[in-house]
Amino acid sequence: MKSVLSLLSVILLCSSSFAQLDVTALERAMANPDRPAADKERDASRQAPAVLNFLGLEEGNTVLDISAAAGWYTEVLSYAAGSSGKVYMQNNPGGRNEEAASARAARFSNVEQLGLISDLPAGSVDFAITALNFHDWHNIWSGNSDPATAQNILGQVMSALKSGGVLGVIDHEGTPGADNGSLHRISYDETVKAVLASGFVLVGSSDILDNEADDQSASPFDASLGRNTDRLVLKFMKL
Repeated sequence: MKSVLSLLSVILLCSSSFAQLDVTALERAMANPDRPAADKERDASRQAPAVLNFLGLEEGNTVLDISAAAGWYTEVLSYAAGSSGKVYMQNNPGGRNEEAASARAARFSNVEQLGLISDLPAGSVDFAITALNFHDWHNIWSGNSDPATAQNILGQVMSALKSGGVLGVIDHEGTPGADNGSLHRISYDETVKAVLASGFVLVGSSDILDNEADDQSASPFDASLGRNTDRLVLKFMKL
């Protein structure tokens, strides 16, 4: 995250007060024996309690997990939002993770599966997050992915969020000018430019998931990385 925040971002950071997540309680919840062992294996590289604390998630929030896949983050968000909160587990209908997502959602009373973001009432969501997906929406690597696709999704998220709502973006960081489409990565500058174009404001970036051992030249699927890539953690806001 090798870029300086905009002046507007600095002003917002200095003038806003962000609630703190109960990180210890979330870590305890994530350690429970009912949580899948395969999920726990990813905890070290994802550091969700620290990431969600930085992004400003609060207990009781209405949360949107965008392109949730099998729901690793959905489960963590369910713990963090608590019984007074709600988590929408969003996947496009007919996706390959449908069975696993349904099984995950069934375990939690505060989780509801969602097909289309556009089905949410306008201004109904406090906090939205997408983890390791933005590059696939934005990069031109398939017939369903390009900058216009990303803008369409961002527009739907913007509509669903309340004023002051947060969008967190986590992704595999790429080097500017590299073939990031083939590498399933995206650069800091390209991510920020795209999200700002949809009307969001950048209010923070974090080095929590930086990994200096990843030189950004290999795909996240490369065995040498052990699923531990150098990652962007960006916090945007709807004003």
